Amino acid sequence: MLSYVSTGEGPESGRLPTLERMTDPGRRPLNHGDGKEALLGATVRVVATKGMRGMTFRAVADDAGVNNTLIAHHFGTRDRLLAAALEWSMERSIGLANLGEYASDAEAFRSALIENVLSEPALQVFQFEMVLESSRRPDLQPAVRKLYQRYVSELAQGRSLLGMSSSEGLDRAMFAALDGLVLQYLSHAISAEELAEAVDALGAAVTGGTQG
Repeated sequence: MLSYVSTGEGPESGRLPTLERMTDPGRRPLNHGDGKEALLGATVRVVATKGMRGMTFRAVADDAGVNNTLIAHHFGTRDRLLAAALEWSMERSIGLANLGEYASDAEAFRSALIENVLSEPALQVFQFEMVLESSRRPDLQPAVRKLYQRYVSELAQGRSLLGMSSSEGLDRAMFAALDGLVLQYLSHAISAEELAEAVDALGAAVTGGTQG
């Protein structure tokens, strides 16, 4: 069982943070810079809380606490801002946990994997919004393909470090299962405890074990 999921907040205190806490304007965990980076973090927050229709230059600038002329200066157009925010959110999400550090312990690896995905839920909500938008906008599809390719690659690398047999199809299927579980968690269809239980069961099934 991934004990930190149900007992605190984050790996030190033990509970997965909620989307409400991660997008609380008083907390602003995604705003770690000024100017360009502040706008990227604000774009993620605005889309995560208001959806794609609510993502306007004014909304992003207000959230970032900057003049909206900075958006045109740094990105030019709304689409370029969204593309840059998707790239930024992916790098930030992957960078939150170094899965290679847990290569000697499969259970710790699964814990780190969940932390990597859910330590800042707004990142994942934003990415799901972009994935759905790409179904209507072919111009976004290359960026979304890159997003998934990078995540599958990170998962494959972690499994390789654990000495697990792997294949491109299996890695993609495993990430698809994890992706679906994350979506269920973010939509409150399952609890953090159910998420952790399902990830453990997936790991046991893939390695040929049994879930008690």
